[in-house]
Amino acid sequence: MDKKNFIQELKWRGMVQDFMPGTEELLQKETVTAYVGIDPTADSLHIGHLAGIMMLKHLQLCGHKPLVLLGGATGMIGDPSGKSQERNLLSEETLEHNQKAIKKQLEKFLDFSPETTNRAEMVNNYDWIKSLSFLEFIRDVGKHITVNYMMAKDSVKRRITGENGADGMSFTEFTYQLVQGYDFYHLYSTKNCKLQMGGSDQWGNITTGTELIRRKAGGEAFALTCPLITKADGSKFGKTESGNVWLDSQKTSPYKFYQFWLNCSDEDSKKYIRIFTDFSQEQIESLEAEQAANPHLRPLQKAVAQTLTTWIHSKSDCEAAKEASEILFGNGTAETLSKLPEETLLDIFEGVPQSVVNNSDLEVSIVDFLSEKTGILASKSEARRALKENSISVNKTKITEDTVLTPEMLLGDKYLLVQRGKKNYFLVTVRK
Repeated sequence: MDKKNFIQELKWRGMVQDFMPGTEELLQKETVTAYVGIDPTADSLHIGHLAGIMMLKHLQLCGHKPLVLLGGATGMIGDPSGKSQERNLLSEETLEHNQKAIKKQLEKFLDFSPETTNRAEMVNNYDWIKSLSFLEFIRDVGKHITVNYMMAKDSVKRRITGENGADGMSFTEFTYQLVQGYDFYHLYSTKNCKLQMGGSDQWGNITTGTELIRRKAGGEAFALTCPLITKADGSKFGKTESGNVWLDSQKTSPYKFYQFWLNCSDEDSKKYIRIFTDFSQEQIESLEAEQAANPHLRPLQKAVAQTLTTWIHSKSDCEAAKEASEILFGNGTAETLSKLPEETLLDIFEGVPQSVVNNSDLEVSIVDFLSEKTGILASKSEARRALKENSISVNKTKITEDTVLTPEMLLGDKYLLVQRGKKNYFLVTVRK
């Protein structure tokens, strides 16, 4: 196993915000078990989770043991960090469903196979918290951490003082850092877990755990956080107009997922290729040199998009997304277009002008179809002129004034893609 220096690996990738003194020495001295917590509040991870997952991936590649803690219990409470409102509580059945779905996604990044000596493990804090009574908790955990210590945390102070529109904090959320601290203590006691990692907004919760381990067990544990990922323009990473970019193909299609990374700015892509891939420093520097020489070819964006789409979906999904992208930029063929699933077709041409016609409207002349039936062209004379100029295609095939539209030409038995020139698309839905 390659015993690379984990801290140095994260540093050159720009993935270190803070770590406690002694963390690097511990990781160089022994094989360390470290964990990242994920609250299973949805049945899919989204790309906002990827930084934490990649920390665990690099940890495993450096010879250490990754633990994923799913917050079946803490997911019923909600973490106040970085939020101004309390989240909705979830049922046990919903959380159990979410956890199974998340495990499948994690297996695409981490090696859980039993024969691997530093195999990844997934644990659920509900398993040890469900039997813990309130009296036991305040006696065995609460007495070790003072209210003054808890109140000093930034996430708590912001909520209590009403900063950024916060509306106060319930006792339930106030105790969150104690519950998370108890998780760290439990994993320290049962799995010799000495390191907790997370985003920089988790520093307060993580250090509560190290303090609890020190006071309750007389042990030493460590904390490491990565910066919160931001975009160069200051907007929130991972959010689009339609919301989160999910890892589940039913929530975000492979095409849209691929396009998200492909459309990132050059500046953001320089950061993302370090954080979200396992490319070496030499590979990344080579790609950056390519980007500087031919920025229009977008090698950084393509490398990130291809790597992540293949990891999370599949190689075939990635190839299909690449082919679909070519269609939009005028390089696709009629054959490629005909193979597209309906969902991908609609994803690609979301936002282009659309019209709906009846099946009987296919029987009219192509000039009437382009003008009166669909409004693609303003008049019959404009339609005739465009056809004579050979600038009109239907389903990526050039047409003339003699072309006859038939039901057999429909994409998915339902659509026609009309194109004028290289960049002007129109999607026609044909009703039966």
